[in-house]
Amino acid sequence: MSTLDKTTQPQISGLAKIWQRVPVLIRAIVTGFLVFAIVGYVMLLGILNLIPVPWSLVIMTGVLWIYWIYFSGKWWKTPSAATRSEHFRSTKLSVGTWKWSLITALLIVVAIQSSAVITFRLFEFPADEWALGVDFKPYPVWLVWLYIILLAAMAGITEEVGFRGYMQVPLEKKYNTTAGIVIVAIMFVVLHFTQAWAPSALITLFMAGVMWGILSHTSGSLIPAIISHTIVDIFNFSYWWTDIAGTFDKKTIAETGIDIHFVSWLLLLVMSIALFSWAARKTLRARKSAANNMRI
Repeated sequence: MSTLDKTTQPQISGLAKIWQRVPVLIRAIVTGFLVFAIVGYVMLLGILNLIPVPWSLVIMTGVLWIYWIYFSGKWWKTPSAATRSEHFRSTKLSVGTWKWSLITALLIVVAIQSSAVITFRLFEFPADEWALGVDFKPYPVWLVWLYIILLAAMAGITEEVGFRGYMQVPLEKKYNTTAGIVIVAIMFVVLHFTQAWAPSALITLFMAGVMWGILSHTSGSLIPAIISHTIVDIFNFSYWWTDIAGTFDKKTIAETGIDIHFVSWLLLLVMSIALFSWAARKTLRARKSAANNMRI
């Protein structure tokens, strides 16, 4: 062992020991935020802001791929690889688990978008606060959609890996599933307080956090929640945050009264939440059934 190794090894071990003494609750929250924000989100947003389109999108795709294989434990086989794989929920899903987890994932999309519509029929839609802040006029339509899809994938991957993976997994192990899901959902809401639009979507944000937490737990994988989150953000970025896919121009029910539009979306919200609960249970049963069959 070199002189450098001898001097650095005790320091590394010492720091690791100090970190291990920190309560799991704090460690999980800090780690989740770091995996999401510093390693993922900040770096990728920096690429978008500093490098012109379309080259920024090409580089961002490459960085997302590296992010995926590293935090899933598939790359850089250090002693931390097993922990990374566990926190990524790197589980191979059976056909039945895939089927029900994807149904659950799509029901989350319906519930979140229905919740948004209901929210902005109850309260006036603050269009200025929800603006994405990107001028798409210089770009062709296909490039705008590619930008939106990649931006949505970036948010879906980094937020799910950070929150439902690196934050929720250790909390589930230390406490229980319900506590892990609820704590992470609260932290998910706290994350979005930095956005001007957050106060108008607190209930929807918390609901989304709980639903993605349940899906990640019942499926045993982050991938269904990543798919769901990405689809939700494609809707958000193309409709609510820009006018690429249309404009929300409905007035509040205080002005129009309770109409067919409001009742229809309210029923859709209630039905999607009920069906989500049913599909999530089906997902968990399919996963347990597949696990039992493997033992036989």
